[in-house]
Amino acid sequence: MSPNAGTGYLATSGARRLPARPIDMMHLAKQALGDPGLELEILRTFSEATSRHFAELEKADSAPDKLHHLNTLKGASIGVGAWSLAERAHIMQREIRAGAPIDAEMIEDLRVSVEELTAFIADRIGQAEAD
Repeated sequence: MSPNAGTGYLATSGARRLPARPIDMMHLAKQALGDPGLELEILRTFSEATSRHFAELEKADSAPDKLHHLNTLKGASIGVGAWSLAERAHIMQREIRAGAPIDAEMIEDLRVSVEELTAFIADRIGQAEAD
């Protein structure tokens, strides 16, 4: 599934479904120019950065700090093709900018996305190292 032109993340309309995998591997392969070793390095870096920024998001006290970490999560997610996480981060950004309080359910949804990504990446790296 490809992102919407000009936005980089999925539309929130009900007409589109999020991909079954937490990362669009076709998109990642294009980003890595077809180099499997570079793909793995991108995945390692993305996994570490995602975990770190999510932890910082949870600790952030101010809206600007929360927006910073959400923007970083969204941008990194778009780069690797993690559309679900990008969409969730985008929705939270929009709500914070509109003055809405942070919804605990949305934070939990982000946590689940990060955990799914981390597990998926660990599995991909493990498979590559076993080969």
